[in-house]
Amino acid sequence: MKLILPFPPSVNGYWRATNKGMKISASGRCFRANAIAAVYEQLSCRPKPLTCPLDVSIVLYPPDRRKRDLDNFQKALFDSLTYAGVWKDDSQIMRFSVE
Repeated sequence: MKLILPFPPSVNGYWRATNKGMKISASGRCFRANAIAAVYEQLSCRPKPLTCPLDVSIVLYPPDRRKRDLDNFQKALFDSLTYAGVWKDDSQIMRFSVE
């Protein structure tokens, strides 16, 4: 399965501290909604969640030339794909690569 999603927020901007603990930020919620819409549009329906062990490959295309740490973007992507129903839980990911 190949999906094209919007560029995710960094993990540093994905979470916000509140009095009640950590919550997903407004930009994180916006990204998740856009990513879920992109999944449904590309698959033409809500997918049946995969339940097998997964190997995920991520290719990032940053919107500008700023330097970024590759390890800061998986959380938003994986959470969005979980909420979209692509897989049951991101704990199924046995291996992933990011470039």
